[in-house]
Amino acid sequence: MCAGPAAELGITLAVLAEAPDAAAAQVVRSAPVGDYTDVETVLAFARDCDVVTFDHEHVPGPVLTALADAGIALHPSPAALRFAQDKVAMRERLTDLGLPCPRWRAATSAEDVESFGAEVGWPVIAKVPVGGYDGKGVSVISGAAEVADWLARGPVLLEEKVAFTRELAVLLARSPSGQAAAWPVVETVQQDGICTEVIAPAPRLDPGLAAAATAAGLRIAGELGVTGVLAVEIFETADGFVINELAMRPHNSGHWSMDGAVTGQFEQHLRAVLDLPLGAPHPHGRVTVMANVLGGDYPELYPAYRHILARDPGVKVHLYGKDVRPGRKIGHVNVVARDLADARARARHAADYLAGVITE
Repeated sequence: MCAGPAAELGITLAVLAEAPDAAAAQVVRSAPVGDYTDVETVLAFARDCDVVTFDHEHVPGPVLTALADAGIALHPSPAALRFAQDKVAMRERLTDLGLPCPRWRAATSAEDVESFGAEVGWPVIAKVPVGGYDGKGVSVISGAAEVADWLARGPVLLEEKVAFTRELAVLLARSPSGQAAAWPVVETVQQDGICTEVIAPAPRLDPGLAAAATAAGLRIAGELGVTGVLAVEIFETADGFVINELAMRPHNSGHWSMDGAVTGQFEQHLRAVLDLPLGAPHPHGRVTVMANVLGGDYPELYPAYRHILARDPGVKVHLYGKDVRPGRKIGHVNVVARDLADARARARHAADYLAGVITE
């Protein structure tokens, strides 16, 4: 997704790919294959780069340390990325900053789990502090026995089950020189731990809450020294909001911006990590709806793709070049419109047709 904006900005990309046919390797000319967990492999790749950035949070600490020790510019820095990699560290830091969080505890024993549940009420949310994503490593539990395996491997983050009205996301970018720009707060719709739809801007959102949530995101970026795109996932509650997760990279909640904003998140991420002036994040239209395309019954997407383009020329389809597997994110569609119901219906139809959920 960064390849198009990079070409337009005159930036040369290289990617350390997991396989010769990896999605990024299909569109980036320099795409050596290697293991991102191997220090020497990553060092050899990074020595020819002016800046190294990441498309996920799971790069091991020793690799990040070796890159930093070699004097390679990393954005975000290992010090910042730690708070996206380790959920306990994130909760500790946000709590120290006085930002709104669910009640939480780092449990190391069954007694800790039972005590927390008695304090906040069952059920509670249990999370693996490191390595979880897209709903993996997250469980709703009603007792310590349900996380016995996790406790045997290390601490478990426990959080109260928040009574939220909907899920929102604040997306912003920050450069090393401290310039920051935020897109409108969006609503995200989740199914089985996977984001299926994003509405930008979030409909019927109180302007005061939107301003407070954006201010919280900008403060997090500044206090943690984040560089690049930062996504702050939040729960809207009857009293305001609480912060759920952080992601320091282009994020699913920002895919709408590719077609719905003056500057999309992938271009903005490049501008930010290279310390270029940031672009305007303002939306183009009244509403943009993004719908994720999940793998379904069509192993070959081209016929369905042609149908969508012909049926609705206003739909923007973005496919990732991934093999189709049931439930796998293989692309997304964006619809920019004046009417929310119209945009949602068109985006949902396109995504469902590409997934084989509907056939007409």
